[in-house]
Amino acid sequence: RYRQMLQDGNPAELVVARGEDLWKTKRGPKQASLEQCDLGLGPGVVKGAYAQLPRHFADTDLVMDFESRLVHCMVTLQGFKREDAVKSPFSGAGQRQTDIESLTAYVVEQSRGMKINVPNGHPKEKASFDRGKYLFYMRGGPYDFACSTCHGVDNQRIRLQDLPNFEDPKAAQRAFSQWPAYRVSQGALRTMQWRINDCFRQQRFPEPTFISQATVDLIHYLGVRANGGTMDSPSIKR
Repeated sequence: RYRQMLQDGNPAELVVARGEDLWKTKRGPKQASLEQCDLGLGPGVVKGAYAQLPRHFADTDLVMDFESRLVHCMVTLQGFKREDAVKSPFSGAGQRQTDIESLTAYVVEQSRGMKINVPNGHPKEKASFDRGKYLFYMRGGPYDFACSTCHGVDNQRIRLQDLPNFEDPKAAQRAFSQWPAYRVSQGALRTMQWRINDCFRQQRFPEPTFISQATVDLIHYLGVRANGGTMDSPSIKR
């Protein structure tokens, strides 16, 4: 009920607007916009693209999620150096949303109401799914946790937060469809890469490298498990 009351005035709308401006503005050494970025449905096609990511891209021969593909376009189309593009992907407390966060908000908004359809037919996609599944169930760290420790059984909670069970297709669809999300407690929109990063932190694992193949593989596994759900992002969280 708390989320429902806040959803009508979701502050993510402001981040979406900034992201749209960034997407269409000519920037970088090449003074180009991102309007020709190919997110898997063809250059410049944004509508529905996020709902079909991660996926294999022939031009890189890699399975990429949205944020890794965005960085690729910033480098190839706009001429940014990769190390600069990935340097600070997440905003801190009280800071302005990063360009990556804002651009993610804009693109995911274009998939709202669309069916999640993360492909898993290419051999590289199948391999990514298998690695992601392995990571989901891999136990480690000082508490011997895995992703499945919190998200592989019913009726788990952390503080007041229900933890979705990704073994349940409906719960998996609902959880995946609501990220990226605006976190009221942090006053910021948080992306799926941030969500994975924070889960690793809570497991007391070493912080994963932003858009590393491991994070993409894990997101790909979760996305395939959520296929058939309906995108409802940016949502709002506590």
